[in-house]
Amino acid sequence: MKKLFSIFGNPVSHSRSPLMHNSVFKHLNYDACYTRTLLENGDELKKTFFSLGLSGANVTVPHKEAAYNACDEVRGFANNVGVVNTLINENGRLIGYNTDADGFMYAIEEFGAIKKILVLGAGGTAKALVSRFLEDKIEVSVLNRSASRLEYFKELNCLCNTWEDFELQKYDLVVNTTSAGLKDENLPAPIELIEKILQNTNYVADAIYGKMTPFLQLANSMGKTYKDGADMLLGQGVLANELFVNKALAKEDIQKYMAQSFKI
Repeated sequence: MKKLFSIFGNPVSHSRSPLMHNSVFKHLNYDACYTRTLLENGDELKKTFFSLGLSGANVTVPHKEAAYNACDEVRGFANNVGVVNTLINENGRLIGYNTDADGFMYAIEEFGAIKKILVLGAGGTAKALVSRFLEDKIEVSVLNRSASRLEYFKELNCLCNTWEDFELQKYDLVVNTTSAGLKDENLPAPIELIEKILQNTNYVADAIYGKMTPFLQLANSMGKTYKDGADMLLGQGVLANELFVNKALAKEDIQKYMAQSFKI
């Protein structure tokens, strides 16, 4: 029986995940199909997952924390961060994982040794990435518009600031985890702040993929080496697909055909 997978998000029409996973299923003759599901209310996630008869799903903004709460069981790194981006139907129980963080580490390998990172934003993606950076003993600062979401990061002993009290330092890498630039032309913080930050970093990354966000446009205009979220998406997608097929397909094959989908 054909297995059905989907991605939950809002917005979700831009998602490349169906192309990526369907490329793997098609080329490796795995009987499955991957779709998109626009989910406006994160509280409906579990009900929607089972009503669609899904074998598994990915979760994107803004539902990664709701996905954690919807799970019957959470495994691995997702337990550390309270953020889930991959769901598996295991005999009628919803099992949650997080493949975002390792996907991002894969993406920034080519930047070499990174010792100090500034993270813009304090949502689910930021939580996953910051926790993973700290595992590698990277020094992490977090900048967010409001103070309320910074409490989580203060408990991890990160240097935390709002736009009002931000103190500039030098960084190896600055990462945008906000949705600024996804559906609009906004920067993740006021331009005066962003310009100063970009002048004081070696590398720049944006979790958003498939478009040149204003943040990356500005980084490019300042001659910075930058990446969008495509390699992060590929890295987390390979790990998610392994979970979907329960290791029935070789990781090298998954990566090969998933990478091919980016050339479409």
